[in-house]
Amino acid sequence: MEKKSTTIIEIAKRLNVSVSTVSRALHDHHSIGLRTKTRVQQLAAELNYEPNQAAISFKQGKTFTIGVILPNLSESFFSTAICGIEDFAKEKKYNILIGQSHDDEDTEKQIVQTMKNHRVDGVIISVAKNSVNYEHFNMLKKNNIPIVFFDRIPKMEGIHYVACKIEDGMSQAVNFLIKQKHRNIGLINGPDTLVASKDRLGAYMNTLYKKRRIKINPDFITSTDLTKEGTQAAMSRLMSLKEKISAIITFNDYVALDAIQYAKKNNIKVNEDICFVSFANLPICHYLDTPPIASVEQFPYTQGEKAAEILLDLLSDSPSNTKQEPYHVIIEPTLAVNN
Repeated sequence: MEKKSTTIIEIAKRLNVSVSTVSRALHDHHSIGLRTKTRVQQLAAELNYEPNQAAISFKQGKTFTIGVILPNLSESFFSTAICGIEDFAKEKKYNILIGQSHDDEDTEKQIVQTMKNHRVDGVIISVAKNSVNYEHFNMLKKNNIPIVFFDRIPKMEGIHYVACKIEDGMSQAVNFLIKQKHRNIGLINGPDTLVASKDRLGAYMNTLYKKRRIKINPDFITSTDLTKEGTQAAMSRLMSLKEKISAIITFNDYVALDAIQYAKKNNIKVNEDICFVSFANLPICHYLDTPPIASVEQFPYTQGEKAAEILLDLLSDSPSNTKQEPYHVIIEPTLAVNN
């Protein structure tokens, strides 16, 4: 038969003290004398006492667990963001419950429901590329579960979020290519459902035409659903144009890698016939023979860390968590050039 766990009631009976005295002694409360603290803590150690976390959570109204929902952990960007979230949460004695949407709205909804059922205290989310209905996020808010979005931000009012200033990153990318004497600059954007795709497109057009007075060819603009097949189809469209493109800006490094692979298979010389600039600045790109010539660093660790900081502030008892205005933290990007 499995041995029952030791409780503070048993410790109190053995020492002939109150349960509240044992509880305070175990928490090193100043109101309990040193002799009593020592007796309680020594007996607790001898009996292998472990706190009943469920009871503590019930008493405090918290589980000290936050949920994190990401599109795909296999992507270096999101695994790095998780490190930022975990490091900050660990410092504040919080645990992490992770779910992957795999860029599917229904899966994202299911994970949100599961996390609600597991009574997470709050949720950090980077939205799936196909999510267009945000009722599952509203459901969390109705249940007083705070949400902080990062990187992929839904078009919702009054939300807390951390994001990189994509417009500045795109502007840096376009200006860099123009300085490299490129004029026919293509764009392989992401899905239209993502706000980040709209931000990239707007900055691309604004920098080319309004700031640099370069005529925009709409044929130079295409998109991918972020799959390998979608990117290859986008490359096929761009490479079949009569007016040749000399450089392409891609939605992220993964899209750039698929585009580079397409170019090589079709005997297009990368960084000679065509070059690429992308977003994310993945470490793996620095080990490639033909990496993108530059990539916009979006600081995923910092985004994750800041998202965790905001969420835990919202969960704290500090006066700042009653502020009326939502938290909006913008991270400034930098263009990392691969020499």
